[in-house]
Amino acid sequence: MTKIKDIIQYLESVAPAAYQESYDNATLITGNSSTPVTNLLITLDVTEEVVQEAIDKNCNLIVAHHPIVFKGLKSLTGKNYVERTVIKAIRHDIAIYAIHTNLDNVFNGVNKKICDKIGLKNTRVLAPKKQILSKLVTFVPKNDTQKVLEALHRAGAGHVGNYTHCSFRVEGTGTFKPNEEANPHIGRANLQEEVTEDRVEMILPSHLEGTVLSALKLAHPYEEVAYFITSLTNSHQEVGSGMIGELTEEMEPFDFLKHLKNSMDLACIRHTKTLTGSIRKVAVCGGSGSFLLPGAISKGADVFITADFKYHEFFDAENKIVIADIGHYESEVFTKELINEILSKKFTTFALNLSETVTNPISYL
Repeated sequence: MTKIKDIIQYLESVAPAAYQESYDNATLITGNSSTPVTNLLITLDVTEEVVQEAIDKNCNLIVAHHPIVFKGLKSLTGKNYVERTVIKAIRHDIAIYAIHTNLDNVFNGVNKKICDKIGLKNTRVLAPKKQILSKLVTFVPKNDTQKVLEALHRAGAGHVGNYTHCSFRVEGTGTFKPNEEANPHIGRANLQEEVTEDRVEMILPSHLEGTVLSALKLAHPYEEVAYFITSLTNSHQEVGSGMIGELTEEMEPFDFLKHLKNSMDLACIRHTKTLTGSIRKVAVCGGSGSFLLPGAISKGADVFITADFKYHEFFDAENKIVIADIGHYESEVFTKELINEILSKKFTTFALNLSETVTNPISYL
């Protein structure tokens, strides 16, 4: 029987919690992770109405994009919608799990969904994250190299973009002398040994360091495994903020804005004045993305699609790019489809329900 922790484990294999921003709260917010799942409700936001929908549809787990709790709650008295929503979920034994900026930051996440909706190709992360990669170096007797490599790859090391099983190795000579307390795989106590070894190097996501080292020690034949790990400043090209891609064919600015409105089912678009020339390269960021405007300009984007631009921030386009503010809800509402697509690949024994509750707090006249 599938438990809540099974859902969480699978979702975080796609969008590791380690990739969420420091301010975020992408986690299990209410509920017990060991509880079996009856049915599951997928939503953008969690409100009292969404919890009621979960009750009506016999769902004991809500998977949301936005966490209902961002900051610590000092009381649960029902004085605001956050507290009332949490109280209602707990009262009805409904778990709430949020998968937020970690799903924003992975390659096949929220921003890729937007790109797919508007038909972009050659997509890549707009602002890749740095300092989330490490390099492992270890030394393995030559006859055991392949076994150790396979174990490290299974643990998540050696993945670079569309390539797996990536490593570098060079042959050398390892030396050691076991003492009386040792139980050496090769050699005898108090005798100097020389062994032909491979120096093996590979890159790994830093958050997998513990998993990879456990795999190394289990697969390695030596009693004492020599290794070192170095933190890298390299950018992780598949993890970061925003995305940029290209239209299959160039479009005139107003034609593109009409295409954007239709493909994203928008009531309106707030945008800067259109520029001369056609639209080919497009940058996107679901939610509040004004901080990425300089990056979109520097990467040569003709349009930057995001939400929550303030009045004075529109001036920062400086006739170099068209800013298209489509609304926070509108930019992320298709995240429900994304989460459903992810879960449908793994779980088929219970219902996956897309919430029918419109949680957009903004109305248009």
